[in-house]
Amino acid sequence: MKKVLITGGAGFIGSHLCERFLEEGFAVICMDNLVTGNLQNIGHLFKNERFTFIKQDVTNYIYVEGEVAYILHFASPASPIDYLNLPIQTLKVGSLGTHKALGLAKEKKARFLLASTSEVYGDPLVHPQREDYWGNVNPIGPRGVYDEAKRFAEALTMAYHRYHGVDTRIVRIFNTYGPRMRIDDGRVVPTFMAQVLRGEDLTVFGDGSQTRSFCYISDLIEGIVRLLHSNYHEPVNLGNPQELSILSFAQKIIGLTGSKSKIVYQPLPVDDPKVRRPDISLATKLLGWTPRVPLDEGLKMTFEYFREHMDRVPRKKASPKPTRGAPKKAAARSKAR
Repeated sequence: MKKVLITGGAGFIGSHLCERFLEEGFAVICMDNLVTGNLQNIGHLFKNERFTFIKQDVTNYIYVEGEVAYILHFASPASPIDYLNLPIQTLKVGSLGTHKALGLAKEKKARFLLASTSEVYGDPLVHPQREDYWGNVNPIGPRGVYDEAKRFAEALTMAYHRYHGVDTRIVRIFNTYGPRMRIDDGRVVPTFMAQVLRGEDLTVFGDGSQTRSFCYISDLIEGIVRLLHSNYHEPVNLGNPQELSILSFAQKIIGLTGSKSKIVYQPLPVDDPKVRRPDISLATKLLGWTPRVPLDEGLKMTFEYFREHMDRVPRKKASPKPTRGAPKKAAARSKAR
């Protein structure tokens, strides 16, 4: 029986990976320090005798008994709220954590897959983003702790591949959504859905013209598994190339949920990317992969999950009253950046 180690396995994406590998007959070791992960995401897996959970910070020495076929390194804060609140931990897991995970892969002669991110492209000057684009990142800005941690992790992964011959893969994950997202993690899908469930207005930053693209979790998991089983060592984008503005996305959420919420505006955060859309030509050619779940269908399934887990929807703390119309200064700043 082959064994797979998934760091960050109690997180949103990690928990779905644990399920997938159990379904395929693997023995799964889920490692997580539960700083942003949640045991509720994997509680249903404990009854499976092939599932093992280890509470551990991967920036420390990692020991796993016996042979390991695959190591998937998904441990990291991954939302703006998390990595802004945990800047040092984010940098450490991207550097020390990746180093420890790669060291274990080298020792076990295991295939290693790094979860990287579209944030390595920063606020891109090339659109859509291809894997050969080097990015436009502010290394000392507030988002730099996450962006540069992942860029360093990619460099370290390639160094282990070239110097030590470790069999590595790198996936650059674009905006992904679905069940088990933390509804308070600050990303746009859970934020809008939480606001709808609380009967609040939807908060759009800037004038809402910034764009994103959204990939449903099952599509992402399929792409990751295909990449793991490929023979390609350099980064591969995985995401949905369907692009829409944040303002139109907010309007879509209101329409799909039948909410009476209105849209309000707040100033644009520092270094917030103006555009984000993956070029998935490489994934399509290399893996035969394209997203299959339509956005409306995926959003409905995600909303049903959040509605069934209302206990995970914390009440929002009082904040300065937003404006009903897009602030002219914020809109002008967004277009000028």
